[in-house]
Amino acid sequence: MTTSPRRTFKSGIDRLVDAIASETTVYVIKRLLQALLTLFLASALSFFIIQLAPGDYLDTLRENPKISPERIEQLRRQFLLDKSWIEQYFRWVWNIVTQGDFGTSFVYNRSVVSLLWERVPATLLIALTSLVLTWAIAIPLGIVAAIYQQRWVDRILQVISYTGQGFPSFITALLLLILAQNTSPLFPVGDMTSVDFADLNWFGKFLDVGWHVILPTIALSVTSFAGLQRIMRGQLLDVLRQDYIQTARAKGLPENRVIYVHALRNAINPLITLLGFEFASLLSGAFIIEFFFNWPGLGRLILQAVQAQDLYLIMASLMMGAVMLIVGNLIADLLLKAVDPRIKLADIN
Repeated sequence: MTTSPRRTFKSGIDRLVDAIASETTVYVIKRLLQALLTLFLASALSFFIIQLAPGDYLDTLRENPKISPERIEQLRRQFLLDKSWIEQYFRWVWNIVTQGDFGTSFVYNRSVVSLLWERVPATLLIALTSLVLTWAIAIPLGIVAAIYQQRWVDRILQVISYTGQGFPSFITALLLLILAQNTSPLFPVGDMTSVDFADLNWFGKFLDVGWHVILPTIALSVTSFAGLQRIMRGQLLDVLRQDYIQTARAKGLPENRVIYVHALRNAINPLITLLGFEFASLLSGAFIIEFFFNWPGLGRLILQAVQAQDLYLIMASLMMGAVMLIVGNLIADLLLKAVDPRIKLADIN
């Protein structure tokens, strides 16, 4: 018996309606609408706080006797610095909405988007590799520490955790730089590629970038790893004390099944919630690490923009950080739902 085209079309429409009306779709749309409002308010607040700083970009140019007052006035009109703060802001927002234009950098006289696009991959590389390394090491060690609570393994891991948390990223970076200097040329420092990078094949280029990313990733991961390990240990210990875990053990279930199936699923939920904040904090931490290892990412670019009061470049970088935080939290919520289907997305604030 063949299905009529009309019935097939109706079935397809029904599936589309069900997908649109699903809990996940409704939640994502709701969060995106909230994100638009959040970005608007955050951008307005950031814009006016930046404007409170004394002077502007043209103040530095006025000190140069080779630049005529007429040229400075021309630049003032070109960058809309002759307009009020409110008019500057709403023109900037209007250009974003209608043209996707985040403005032109005062210093580089280039599109802000093109400048950020050049630097984002390098910063995301060390942030994402650090995130993967941190979770791949901290979660298993946190589980081991909880299972062997108050034994020598747990005590050693606690010492490592406390030591790691006691070292800020810049201290770790300085120690790694000293290590690189004393073991040179084992670990390269400076830039993300070698001098002969262009002459390598694709696999050689991959290994070269991976070789350069080792020290920045470790420097960025140490503090996060230490904190995440402690959180994993504490969460798993709390769950292992619950009545349903004792009941599962009383029924004769294998200990591995009790820990890795019943306990771990509930213990991991709070850590997934932290994932969004972890990703955003790694991005800000990456800016610091980039200075020490001369990494060609966003850090130096944004610092120069702040020092030169490059208004639109600063604003675009702030908005990028806000978007990363929003996206990270949305992904964390969806992962939380995937790990534990009992959770209702509508109940997540």
